[in-house]
Amino acid sequence: MKTIKDFNFKNKKALIRVDFNVPLNEKLEVTDATRIEAAKPTIIKILEDGGSCILMSHLGRPKNRENEFSLKHIVETASEILGVKVKFVSDCIGDEVTRAVSELKPGEILLLENLRYHGEEEKGDLAFSEKLAKLGDIYVNDAFGTAHRAHASTTIVAKFFPEHKCFGYLLASEIENVNKVLRDSEAPVTAIIGGAKVSSKITIIENILDKVDHLIIGGGMAFTFVKAQGGSIGNSLVEDDKQPLALEILTKAKQKNVQVHLPIDSTIADAFSNEANIEMCDIYSIPDGWMGLDAGPRTQELFSDVIKKSKTILFNGPVGVFEIPNFAIGTIAVCQAIAEATANGAFSLVGGGDSVAAVMQFHYGDKVSYVSTGGGAMLEMLEGKTLPGIAAIME
Repeated sequence: MKTIKDFNFKNKKALIRVDFNVPLNEKLEVTDATRIEAAKPTIIKILEDGGSCILMSHLGRPKNRENEFSLKHIVETASEILGVKVKFVSDCIGDEVTRAVSELKPGEILLLENLRYHGEEEKGDLAFSEKLAKLGDIYVNDAFGTAHRAHASTTIVAKFFPEHKCFGYLLASEIENVNKVLRDSEAPVTAIIGGAKVSSKITIIENILDKVDHLIIGGGMAFTFVKAQGGSIGNSLVEDDKQPLALEILTKAKQKNVQVHLPIDSTIADAFSNEANIEMCDIYSIPDGWMGLDAGPRTQELFSDVIKKSKTILFNGPVGVFEIPNFAIGTIAVCQAIAEATANGAFSLVGGGDSVAAVMQFHYGDKVSYVSTGGGAMLEMLEGKTLPGIAAIME
C-alpha cells in the first residue's frame, strides 16, 4: 500500500483529491470544518517537503454551476485551518487553470473549482480525467468519503500516474482502521448494528457474521426481528417483507456461534415527539397505538455488559431516535460503554452517518479509537466490497 510517506514532494506538484464537501449555512459559511481539518496532515507534509498542492473536490450536487455549490465559499476557512493562504481558480480544467498551476510555487496551495460543475466527473470520463492528470506530478487520493465512487477524480485519474500515485494520511488510516475490525481483530469482537431498517444493513450483517463473536441489533430494525419471532410491537417501525430475512440471519448467526443480542425492553411513546407520553415496556408486548423509540433500561444494561467485555467494537447505527432528547438515553448508554471499553484497551471503530453524529453530539469523539469520515465508503468496505478509489491506487 503506497502512502504519502513513500514520496518526497520537493519541487513536485501534488494533485490531491480531498473531500471538502462540507456543510454551508444560508450565508454560505462553513458550519462544520471536520473534513478540511482531516486533510491537513497530508497537505502539510507535502508543503514541508517543498512541494505544492493542487486540491480537487466536489461540493454538493450541482445541476448548472449554481453559486451555492462553488468552492470559493470555503477558501477563507481552508486558509485559516491550513495556516497558508489558499489560492482559488474558477474552474478545474482549461487555460485559466493551466496558467494558475504553472505559476504555483513550492509551499503554495491552489484549490480548483467544484469538479461536479462538469458532468464528466461523475461519468468517470477518460478525457476529462486526463486533463486533470496533466496538472500534477504525483496523484494523492485522500478522500475516503468518495472512495466508493468510480468518478474521474477519485479513480480514473490514477491511470495516468502508474508509478506516482499514493494514499494520503487520512485515506490510509481509514483503510487501516476498518481492517482492524475486518481482518486483524482481537476477540471478543462485537458489532453494534442499529438504525431504522434491516434492508440497509443486511449485506453488512452477512459479511461480518464470520468476523464477530457478538452482534447487537438495535434501533428501528430490531422490531422486524421481534415481530418475526412472534412479538407484538404496536405501531413501531417494521419491514414486514424482511421478517423471513431476520429469521434467516438469526439461524446463520447460530450456525456460526455468533451471539445475537436483541433489545429486551423498550422506551415506548404514543407519538413521535419529545412531548409524547412515555412508558417502559417489554419489547415483545408493546400495546397498539404505542411505538418503541429507544432501548429500555434493561436493554441498556444488557448491551453495556456485552460491550464492556469486548476487545474490538464496531458501532454502526444508533439504538434509538437520539435526535429527540427523550429517546437518546439508549444511544448515550452505548457510547458510554464503548468509551469505557476503549479506556480499558479495546479498539473501537465508529462509522456510518448517524452513529458518527451521535458520538460527536454527545462528546464521545475523543473517547473512541477511530471515527470514520466516510459513511457510504465505510459501509461498502464493511460489506466486503472493493472500493474503486482504493483499487485504483493499489493497481
